[in-house]
Amino acid sequence: MLNNDRLTTYWARGAALAGMALITGCASLNSGVSGLMGSGTGVTATDPTRLTQSGFLSDYARLKPTPWGEGIQCWADPRLDAKRYDKVLIAPMVVTLKPGRNQAVDPADLKILTDYFHASLATALKPQLQVVNQPGRGVVVLRIALTNLVPTGITRSLTGTLVPYGFVAEAGSGVATGRPAGSTPYLGETGMEMQFRDGGSGAVLAECRDTQIGRKYAADLNAGVTGAAQTWASGYVNSFQSWAYARNAFDKWSTLTANRIAELRGATPTR
Repeated sequence: MLNNDRLTTYWARGAALAGMALITGCASLNSGVSGLMGSGTGVTATDPTRLTQSGFLSDYARLKPTPWGEGIQCWADPRLDAKRYDKVLIAPMVVTLKPGRNQAVDPADLKILTDYFHASLATALKPQLQVVNQPGRGVVVLRIALTNLVPTGITRSLTGTLVPYGFVAEAGSGVATGRPAGSTPYLGETGMEMQFRDGGSGAVLAECRDTQIGRKYAADLNAGVTGAAQTWASGYVNSFQSWAYARNAFDKWSTLTANRIAELRGATPTR
């Protein structure tokens, strides 16, 4: 829990950074949060109550929380030897919207999102695995389903921000409603189910799932005042973009996946 002095400091610095970011035009769908505000990966958090079971994976019962995944649940074949694989095929992604919501989502937005995630994964994995277009020996096939995709309610975010001192109530609303700290009910939600297969035999090597929720008021308490303010500003600015939190979640998953594969192959994580 943030005390009042630290909350005020993060809010003041974050609001200044957020204002600069909005002025310089970082609110488009195709652009992420600018370098001024850090990576943005700290502005989403796992919500274990919203993990999905879409039928995309082979066995949900064996998925367990991981010590490395910041809330991600995974399973891996105990016989897996990651050093056998030096190439990766990122298969076309499956997308499902949350039932009863988002029926007016522009298909062009969904293509932009899946293309973004594909590019993010390719960039993260390329230092250790060659990205290829065909399965085969030495290839790990990465299959992904994006589940219960929900955009941020921009109008509701603007309304909440215009209420005097409304951010104070909003900042604590996540915990009060069973959501991650710093989130609000109108923020974006992105579920992911991920499967790794042997490109030769088709055998399932590992499976994971996660659901990330946007946090409008998020501070990285381990990064000092400047780092915390950058994370705060990223969360704040992203609350006025429909799919910004989804991109943040994609970048987080790409980094975690690449780092975990590097560890399993005995290499040094690249970032």
